[in-house]
Order: sequence, then structure tokens, then C-alpha cells
Amino acid sequence: MRIASHTLGCKLNSAETSTIVGQFRLHDWEVTQFAENANVFLINTCSVTLNAEKECRQIIRRILYQNPKAFIAVTGCYAQLRPEEIASIEGVDIVLILILSINFLRRKYSLRRLTRRRNFT
Repeated sequence: MRIASHTLGCKLNSAETSTIVGQFRLHDWEVTQFAENANVFLINTCSVTLNAEKECRQIIRRILYQNPKAFIAVTGCYAQLRPEEIASIEGVDIVLILILSINFLRRKYSLRRLTRRRNFT
């Protein structure tokens, strides 16, 4: 399984992305460059500027164009402030708010369960 991530915004977002991706590494996932083909794409968003929100939507569309079967997870400020808006974007599979981001791999959602939910082939 392969995961790619993209971070918009501040150093805190970068640290969160590193933590989440690190958990995938611990479960033997291959971490790839964002431009490469992956099974899961993690986007850590920003909401400081309107441009960052627009960029998030553009990134989602770009992923879907390159890989229509990709599983797209969105987290970060924009996702936390407007989860319904993010969830309504076609192609977004899950919106992770801060609490869920921290506990995503530890409790409710295991990597095995995520893998079973979607056929990544």
C-alpha cells in the first residue's frame, strides 16, 4: 500500500502530516511523492487565506484526474472549520478533524479496516 501527503499552511500542519504519515510507515506502508500514484492521499489543509482553501479543492481535483480510485483523506484547519464543505467535495472519502487525526490509527480506524473498506487494486 502507498500513501502520499501534501501540506498547506504552517509548521504545525507539517508536523501533523509527519506524525500521521509516520503511523502509516509503522504499518509497512510505502510513502511516495505526492505526484506519484498512491492508494491514499492525505491533504493537510489551511484556512488562513481564501487561496489556501481554493488550492485544497484544486489539489483534490488533480488527484482524482490522475487517480480516480484514490482514497482521499483531508485534515487540518480548513477541514476542522468547515468539515461539511470539505465532505461535500466530490472524491473526498474522509474528513479528519484534529481529535480524529491524532487518534486515527490508534483507535477507531485501523489500517487493516481502512484497507478492507476499499479495494485499492
